[in-house]
Amino acid sequence: MNKPKRYTITTALPYTNGPIHIGHLAGVYVPADIYARYLRLTGNDVAFIGGSDEHGVPITIKAKNEGVSPQDVVDKYHAIIKKSFEDFGITYDNYSRTTAPIHHETASEFFKTLNEKGEFIEETTEQLYDEDANQFLADRFVTGRCPKCGNEDAYGDQCENCGTSLNATDLINPKSALTGNVPTLKQTKHWFLPLDKHESFLKEWILEGHKKDWKPNVYGQCKSWIDDGLRPRAVTRDLDWGIPVPAEGGEGKVLYVWFDAPIGYISSTKEWAAREGKDWEPYWKDKDTKLVHFIGKDNIVFHCIIFPAMLKAEGSYILPDNVPANEFLNLEGNKLSTSKNWAVWLPEYLEDFPGQQDVLRYALNANAPETKDNDFTWKDFQARNNNELVAIFGNFINRVVVLTNKYYEGIVPEPAEFNEVDEETLASVKAYPDVIASSIERYRFREAGQELMNLARLGNKYLADAEPWKVIKEDEARTKTIMYVALQIASALATLSEPFLPFTSEKLKNILNITSSALETSWNEVSTKKELLPAGHQIGKAELLFSKIEDDTIQKQLDKLEASKKANEAANKTVEPQKDTIAFDDFTKLDIRVGTILEAEKMPKTKKLLKLKVDTGIDTRTIVSGIAESFTAEDVIGKRVTVLVNLAPRALRGVESQGMILMTETPEGKLVFVNPDDASVGNGLQIS
Repeated sequence: MNKPKRYTITTALPYTNGPIHIGHLAGVYVPADIYARYLRLTGNDVAFIGGSDEHGVPITIKAKNEGVSPQDVVDKYHAIIKKSFEDFGITYDNYSRTTAPIHHETASEFFKTLNEKGEFIEETTEQLYDEDANQFLADRFVTGRCPKCGNEDAYGDQCENCGTSLNATDLINPKSALTGNVPTLKQTKHWFLPLDKHESFLKEWILEGHKKDWKPNVYGQCKSWIDDGLRPRAVTRDLDWGIPVPAEGGEGKVLYVWFDAPIGYISSTKEWAAREGKDWEPYWKDKDTKLVHFIGKDNIVFHCIIFPAMLKAEGSYILPDNVPANEFLNLEGNKLSTSKNWAVWLPEYLEDFPGQQDVLRYALNANAPETKDNDFTWKDFQARNNNELVAIFGNFINRVVVLTNKYYEGIVPEPAEFNEVDEETLASVKAYPDVIASSIERYRFREAGQELMNLARLGNKYLADAEPWKVIKEDEARTKTIMYVALQIASALATLSEPFLPFTSEKLKNILNITSSALETSWNEVSTKKELLPAGHQIGKAELLFSKIEDDTIQKQLDKLEASKKANEAANKTVEPQKDTIAFDDFTKLDIRVGTILEAEKMPKTKKLLKLKVDTGIDTRTIVSGIAESFTAEDVIGKRVTVLVNLAPRALRGVESQGMILMTETPEGKLVFVNPDDASVGNGLQIS
């Protein structure tokens, strides 16, 4: 389409059963905010819409575990999440919630419209029912053995061990999470959206229409789903927490959270429009509106297949122009996990790094998982700050402001004649808005952020090559020109950095004294204005935009993660139950001695076995031990060990093994020798 008249930008609704962490920020909210800020700076009509997802089974489980109501849970975390977004400069035009009356009304009307148009299928199916709790069991209220991998603690919707999507009725030996009872099957009626009915439309719209402009990870996942064949999907559930089903026979049922949550974008837009005195409908129903969904890869199917099918079925809504979903962000080599506290929580980050929101925004964007899963490390975070924000961006601005105050008492000097380098530099500055914009408009936010840093690099190189601190001793007119050009670069950075570094941008504008409407520069004016800072303009004093982050500060964060890892290991530690009681006489039959491994070699054609020659103090004997997956032969030579010497000999792969080495196992499955740690304990001494 031609240039849109307006933009509707949505972000995945965060689930309100906990605070948000850096994975959420990197995957969804920073790129969306960069996009929205850029569009506003270029004079576009933007509705940047968000909100909290407050229905669904995990919230009811959390409420039950904490002895509070579901509303108490969502009220608590909605406030925490909303504040985190405000703290990190995510500039929503409206941030709503799905428990709001306007959302209940909007979602109910949407359901009724589709139902009256005959867009649903009503089916009676058998679902698991807890007789003692007197209720149907939602997916997360059922656990059992995964039919694919055998995990005994799989949920009714997914096995978290192997990742397989499940239905509760697929589980082997299912149990109710409410009472622990074995559930029964009971008939219940539900409404289904027949996705198969929309398959040909989705093929044409996505597989043909968006083959070239959607990201490969998004297009690929959609193609896989469509090629596999689409099937009807339930839009209602047997629950008491959610939006009641507005249809005959819907008593005791609510709208499935995946159905009501995306409608939250529409209800949030309505809420914003009512407050601002606007008409909400053009932002969702006008073909000249560009709709963009920012999400993580776990939400691709909902936003590219299911929600568009809902909108198409309703008939009056536009469809998303793009869904630039990101992959996942890992933390120090491991998957982010809220349950294992393997995360960097935004409220905690601000406690440890007060006033340094932009550092995290920059580091996350520079390492964003745009096309593949990426890893956040504290060392990279430190390097991005020290080597780029401090050494390049901050260094350039500080030198310019300090020298302007030193030479001209903070007044922008009148330039003399521009030489070729000056003109090339100013021309390069004017090109940057289009360069950065091109990357942003193609959703390449990492690339866009690096182009911004390249502008700061240009400034540093210009100053380093021009050397005004030397030139001023012999050519004052030339020095004025150099500083004038450098100040134009600084002013361009103040404007172009706003989408990426909003707090820094504001601080820099204050330093340069360009916050008044007469001097504030729009994005496009960086290219078109003859000058950004006029001669004679008074700037302020220098302030450090960024400060170096020391090693000990980073080590504290690594220590915090290590503590989480150890706590998880302790919590997940399983101890084998005690074996049957034996008599003292049985124990005295065991002859356990201290020994030393003299020789070791890998047994041929085996994965686990090492052939050991062991000095037991009473003899030298051969013992075959299944430790080769934890140790090499070279690892164990000279190792002091504990040996059961009076075990009956046993032939293993043709070798007679005369004893057993005592071992234990870590939670990760690595074998560890059980041995004496006192050097004075010699071979052959008995252990009793």
